[in-house]
Amino acid sequence: MNLISRTITLTPYPNVIPFIPVLVSPKPTTPRTRILCKNDANSNKNDMMSDPQTKANKQPTRNPRRKPSYGASRRSVIKKSFTQEQVEFTAPVAREPAVGIIGGGMSGLVCALYLEKRGIKSTVFDTSEALDLSLTLYSNMEWICLVVLGIHGLGGRMGTRTIDPQPLTFDHAAQFFTVTDPDFAEMVDLWSKNGLVRQWHGSIGELKAGGCFDPLPPLPPRYVGVNGMRPLADSILSEANMVNVVRPCWVSKLEPYNGMWHLSENGKPCGQFDVIVIAHNGLPLIARQMKRLDLSSIWALMAAFEDPLPVPFEGSFVKGIDSLSWMSNNTTKLFGMQSSGPHCWTFFSTAAFGKNNKVPQVLRLLWDYQKTLFKGLSTLDYNYGIWGAALPTNSPGVPCIFDPHGRAGICGDWLLGSSLEAAALSGMALANHANEFAVGLRNEFQPLKGHDIGQFPGLESERERNKAHDLHVTA
Repeated sequence: MNLISRTITLTPYPNVIPFIPVLVSPKPTTPRTRILCKNDANSNKNDMMSDPQTKANKQPTRNPRRKPSYGASRRSVIKKSFTQEQVEFTAPVAREPAVGIIGGGMSGLVCALYLEKRGIKSTVFDTSEALDLSLTLYSNMEWICLVVLGIHGLGGRMGTRTIDPQPLTFDHAAQFFTVTDPDFAEMVDLWSKNGLVRQWHGSIGELKAGGCFDPLPPLPPRYVGVNGMRPLADSILSEANMVNVVRPCWVSKLEPYNGMWHLSENGKPCGQFDVIVIAHNGLPLIARQMKRLDLSSIWALMAAFEDPLPVPFEGSFVKGIDSLSWMSNNTTKLFGMQSSGPHCWTFFSTAAFGKNNKVPQVLRLLWDYQKTLFKGLSTLDYNYGIWGAALPTNSPGVPCIFDPHGRAGICGDWLLGSSLEAAALSGMALANHANEFAVGLRNEFQPLKGHDIGQFPGLESERERNKAHDLHVTA
């Protein structure tokens, strides 16, 4: 049999990766973007014996592989080798197993945290590193924009950019989250007591084309990270003693040898582990489920305005506009109405726009929001920039996937939905399934309902209850 080298794409990926939200200029200039092309190495084959245990004991290869370029966020193409046949370890797991967790988003961090509660050590590998920022500000007394290189920090979709010396702060991925599950509520209560999260009391609703705004009910509570989502991600493991975080690290190979999984980056060993978790498509049973996953692509725009925008809300889902699905004022959301200085806004495209459009068409985002939503503003001179993200559109409806034969599992929001709560619950579940039988390997995927920018459990149900109550009263 053969060991086949393949490229695994965890999310739909454009042919090019735009990774700089670019600048607004006071004078007309030629639009500028910096583009990072996606590289895809050719497959290669090596001989391998067909016996599963022989495969599991085969010496790991040390062939160097090209290191993927940084800056792709959750939309990254993760290049890994995997065996075509099922890997099956026959030896029992060590009494003190080592767990390798590939991915430092909410699910991976929570999984590591709950493994520690069971006395299990883990190592979290993440591609994040210190942000490489290049900043130029232009102002025509109407708005400001910035250049940010797209290397992301720990936390996956809990992404925040803070640009000095203003400072300008943007939540450029997860905007807020809701709580419906008791286990997640317990975790959020602890975060709140430790000053990591707080409720967002600003007005949130739905904005229709033409400017009609319909506020959502205040329940369920909406939570945001204090100073942004990224500080919350950085603090989740702050008191952990049995978790090692390795970053930046792109795990490019996972190979079974001598009853362990051997991880490497470009031929450089990263360690050996009894169990591997998360961004792994290395076993056929798990790979089969991953192929059923559908994901959307959305674009994000970060812009800072000198003056407040003439709108009655801090955040809004946008309805009836093909290109826009969400907009929010990060400045008032994170720092309150008393904050002075530029107002930092995040705009998200619709999933359909992200699927059907490439880099140049993102100009339409700005034109649509300017002409349709803010007709009173003067014409803006600008360059343009985008930020990519991805969300699941279907789900198997199980909290985690775990294959005990190959000692490999996956956790993530996509298994239950597209919310931060789903991500946390998935990480908890996998931490508690490491020694159990197969979980989630054959569940059928079902379409997901929610907003283009994700699910917010309880938000719509509370609104429907209010509508039903109003109808009952009027009747």
